[in-house]
Amino acid sequence: MKSVIRKAAGLGGVSVAVAAMSVTGASTAQAEPPLYGCPYPYVCFYVDDQAWRAGTPIAKYRDVTSSYQTVRPRPHYRVVNTRNDDVAYLRLQDGKSICLSVNTETMFTNAYSVTGIRISSSPTC
Repeated sequence: MKSVIRKAAGLGGVSVAVAAMSVTGASTAQAEPPLYGCPYPYVCFYVDDQAWRAGTPIAKYRDVTSSYQTVRPRPHYRVVNTRNDDVAYLRLQDGKSICLSVNTETMFTNAYSVTGIRISSSPTC
């Protein structure tokens, strides 16, 4: 009989621990609010100033990759990196690339278009 009581007490303790982890997990899951419609942990592209101000990105990327992901070549007005630990390399139409640091954004003129993105797990450029 004592072993049944111990098991029940043990299971009760596990249930409390799981419930506590669920509650603490919920509070940390409420991360930062989206920046210009770009939630963490994305790198977002905006076609113009109006789209940026309205918070309506035309594309969002979040996967860390070892090579460039293709971005539809078109003029991009602004790119926002909401990631806390990862930089993003942006390949331009001339083949050169720039590095977008963590939690930063950059703005382009119509003369530039981004053709690729590579998100790196490195916290620095």
